[in-house]
Amino acid sequence: MQNIPTEILALLLVALIVTSACFSASETAMMAINRYRIKHKAQTGHRPSILIDELLQAPDRLLSTILIGNNIANISATALATIIGLKLYGDVGIAIATAILVLIILVFAEVAPKTLAATRPELIAYPAAYVLKFLQTAFSPVIWLVNICSNRFLKIFGVSLESRGSSLNPDELRAAVIESKGLINENHHKMLLRIFEFDKMCVDDVMVPRQELETVDINDSWEEVVDQLATSHHTRILIYKDHIDNLLGVIHMRQLFHLSQSPEGLNCDTVTEMIQPPYFLPESTTLSSALLQLQEQKYKFGVVVDEYGDIEGIITIEEIIEEIVGDFTMVLPGLDEGIKIEEDGSFLASGSVNLRELNRQLNWNLPTDGAKTLNGLILDYLEDIPQPATTVRLGDFLIEIIQTRGTAVTETRLRKA
Repeated sequence: MQNIPTEILALLLVALIVTSACFSASETAMMAINRYRIKHKAQTGHRPSILIDELLQAPDRLLSTILIGNNIANISATALATIIGLKLYGDVGIAIATAILVLIILVFAEVAPKTLAATRPELIAYPAAYVLKFLQTAFSPVIWLVNICSNRFLKIFGVSLESRGSSLNPDELRAAVIESKGLINENHHKMLLRIFEFDKMCVDDVMVPRQELETVDINDSWEEVVDQLATSHHTRILIYKDHIDNLLGVIHMRQLFHLSQSPEGLNCDTVTEMIQPPYFLPESTTLSSALLQLQEQKYKFGVVVDEYGDIEGIITIEEIIEEIVGDFTMVLPGLDEGIKIEEDGSFLASGSVNLRELNRQLNWNLPTDGAKTLNGLILDYLEDIPQPATTVRLGDFLIEIIQTRGTAVTETRLRKA
């Protein structure tokens, strides 16, 4: 080495530092690259992505390959720098060469290339994949020995190497969807976020409460029954006897039309024969489970019951799907949605309006973890039955009580504080 010209040694030193920088950049790029994008590109036949995906399947072997090459380059650079320092400055040159080499490696072989690789991982990873794949094959005996030693050392501390994947849990996947806003269609983005909330919601969060159900008492006079059926806005009607908790079942308006054209005619007996048994769902059933059950049983809606078996309301497939895709059903004539905008920008809302529906229509964030309706929210907050003209402030929202009936708030005025 002493006979080799200093210029040649300096060129070799520069080449080793560049080599070290390439290994450092490759390590960061491989660890920082989007693995799911790589898997997608690999499925399309993109050669560099296929190689990267193969390398990432065994991260211990990949890191061993990079670190072996990096250490060889750094140790060789240290030896060359020492020789150059001795040739130029004698024994003092060793200290000078060490100090300069530490600074050069730190800046040009570690920090700078790793920063570049962290910000542009694909730029580095694609060409590096070919080299690393070749070196992994060339260094395979050394890599095998290194991995055996390192893996056994890790097992001493109880570190398991069986799970090498980087799968996302639901919370991480939700965070990834949130970060993707702007990259995908806004409606699709909202739908994906609603899906993550699907398993956390129960049928009593979105059901039509029993106070709003359209039902028919079969024991009423036949004229009243016919009048209720004729003026119904729904295709399926709940039929009960004496009390709604004594539910007989459901009848389809289409069946009544065919029945009216049949020789038997439309009467109490023929209507009773057409009643189909309802499908009951506990109020704690999640929306995803309710959807599966209704699909399997071929029902369009289920009757929600509490722990005592009393009817709480109904849940339809349309309402479940709307929790994912948003509102799509047509508002039928004569039905009041329960929310009206006023000229001053405030909103008139029925006390029975569902809080989730209210938040969705007004883009508000009233709490929904307790009460399900606006009336329930007010009563829970006040722990009392309010008088008309009472105003309640909930966070950023003002709720004025306009009308009450018995123990319930029937009409309110809402505005942002």
